[in-house]
Amino acid sequence: MSRAVAARAFLALIVLGVCGWLVATRPPKLGLDLRGGTQIVLETKDGELNQANRATTDQTLEVLRRRVDELGVTEPTLLRSGDRRIIVELPGVTDPATAVAVIGKTAQLAFRPVLAAEAGADRVLPDESGRTLPLGPVALAGQRIDDANAVIGELGGWEVVVKFADSRAEHDWQRLSAKLACAPPGDPTRRLAIVLDDKVISSPEMGAEAVCDVGYSGDSMRITGRFTAAEAKDLALLIRAGALPVPVEIVEQRTVGPTLGRAAIDASTWAALIGVAATMLFIAGVYRIAGGLAAVALAAYGLVSYAALLALGATLTLPGLAGFVLAIGMAIDANVLVFERAREEFAGGRRSLPHATERGFRRALSAIADSNVTTLLAAGLLFVLASGPVRGFGVTLSVGVIASMFTALILTRLLLEATVSRRWLWSRPAWSGLGHAGWVRRAIERREPALMSRGRLWLAVSTVAVVLAFAGIASRGLNLGVEFTGGRMVEYTTAQPLPADTARAAVESTGLPHAVVNESGDGNVAVRAGRFDDGTERRVRTALAEAGGGTATPVRDELVGPSLGAELRRNALVALTVALAAQLLYLTVRFQWRWGAAAVLAMLHDVVLVIGVFAWLGRPVDGVFLAALLTVIGYSVNDTVVVFDRIRELVRGKPRRRDLAELANRACLQTIPRTVNTGLGAVFILGALAILGSGSLVDFALALLVGIGVGTYSSVFLATPLAVRFEPGTARR
Repeated sequence: MSRAVAARAFLALIVLGVCGWLVATRPPKLGLDLRGGTQIVLETKDGELNQANRATTDQTLEVLRRRVDELGVTEPTLLRSGDRRIIVELPGVTDPATAVAVIGKTAQLAFRPVLAAEAGADRVLPDESGRTLPLGPVALAGQRIDDANAVIGELGGWEVVVKFADSRAEHDWQRLSAKLACAPPGDPTRRLAIVLDDKVISSPEMGAEAVCDVGYSGDSMRITGRFTAAEAKDLALLIRAGALPVPVEIVEQRTVGPTLGRAAIDASTWAALIGVAATMLFIAGVYRIAGGLAAVALAAYGLVSYAALLALGATLTLPGLAGFVLAIGMAIDANVLVFERAREEFAGGRRSLPHATERGFRRALSAIADSNVTTLLAAGLLFVLASGPVRGFGVTLSVGVIASMFTALILTRLLLEATVSRRWLWSRPAWSGLGHAGWVRRAIERREPALMSRGRLWLAVSTVAVVLAFAGIASRGLNLGVEFTGGRMVEYTTAQPLPADTARAAVESTGLPHAVVNESGDGNVAVRAGRFDDGTERRVRTALAEAGGGTATPVRDELVGPSLGAELRRNALVALTVALAAQLLYLTVRFQWRWGAAAVLAMLHDVVLVIGVFAWLGRPVDGVFLAALLTVIGYSVNDTVVVFDRIRELVRGKPRRRDLAELANRACLQTIPRTVNTGLGAVFILGALAILGSGSLVDFALALLVGIGVGTYSSVFLATPLAVRFEPGTARR
């Protein structure tokens, strides 16, 4: 055994051992969209006392953490996103009204003196009875409060006893009450307004016991008003948890029922099992013994990539789960590249299986590296530019790409080299799967079509397809998801499946005439509208229950503010633009700018066609669709890079430069078997997702199925003819 083989064997054993230990000892960390719960995204705003920045947002985060602890939620997650946003995840909270009522309140408690006239007033607010009160500046801020409790007062009403945080606050309270007590009874300036969130909750007059220039002393005060028991307890909880240094606004809220998350996990699990089984059978049928060894490595790939996610502590979300399943299908790409090169080497005169295998790995390395780097670029952009669950897709896709390179270049190579060196296989090279040409290659060799001679035809076909896509976008528009448009989307499950027309009529009867009502899969109904408050939601639920013959239960509830929706739309455009620019830069460095431009135009062609198909079908364009679209970009470049890499190899292999169109045609014919076999591996997985999944899983699978189809077409029939036409001095055909 050579040192290289021994090193690969040792590395494989160490990696597999560590991965097995991780899977056995660490439970997966599921996102809320898989285990059920509520996610609230808050944005801090400039307040009267402080400005919203990183420091005040961190202070707000700590206050919110105490409030969540007061709610008793198990395993909550709170983290800052950027300088002014806070993400709050509450597992198991599927009725978020109570949580939002407590967490979402700014609870900016302030004590303000009442002025005699509005002239010079810092703020004018209605009091408890609706009469306007001119108020002075804040005399005592809520941050100076240490504790608060609801109690029954001496007269039997509910009161809130507030304890001050320090002696300075006690002194300020005494000085304020002493000044107010100097006004005569009945004078407005003897009153103190207690303001919570710009609402006067109480404006009592100093009692007769308060003496001018003396006021109240002590370490506490009492807030009286017409409180119910619940109101007094809620107010005490807000004050006890702490007043926020700056106001906050809910810009996004998502709630997913546990049954929907469980269904997504089950659908993805079955899709993975069926898709992987089909992929294993396929690769073993095409490449025989080599394919069987690759199938073993594919199982190891699943172990390695899953263990890597556990080691990173990554949260597995629905898009992330879909990315994990997809990466399994794409993991065979490196194996297929190696096997096809080994077949070429064996057919080209290297009749020794070990030599053909070694040359196959060495000559496929460049294409493997280039194609995986382009996919990593797309995954990295998803992680940097996307938000929420879609970032999880970027993580799982990145891990999948790296794990696939390990299994193909280390594990598969180790197994294959150990097998092809056996003497019993030398006399039966066809058994290995590398000693004969596949049916796709044999069919191509029989016909040897001159694809590049019809370059104008392919360009015309692509032009017509793009025009049709734009026609769909212009005539039908894009069904933008709530995260891009802002508003609220609630998905219901009803006792009996409701046709879309029946559900739409029921929703319109509640006062939402312009709501978007769709069937979301599994008989569920999704209702989306810009203005969709809790009262309207209850009416919609009742109307759908009546139409559905019993009950209507919300299983998903998403609320996105208009400002966040506009921001996400901008980010989506930025992500697509940066993706195209990054791929162009990489291709320019690896090849040349003309070829890079051809590949980017082909990518743009693929993006437009996928968007056009979704426009014609009326499918939702949301964050999951964006993840699929960026994956299509990575796949399209991946396919094109393999062709371009072969063209470059053929050009370098000639002592004198031959006609580029002829070499490009040969490169396309040589790489088509790899493209077909890799594409079929991904199609098995995506087909299982499309059939077994529901909702966004189906849309994700559909977008990628279309993307793989048009990406396969464009790499051969668009990117390559464009590269030929852009090259100076080549024949135009």
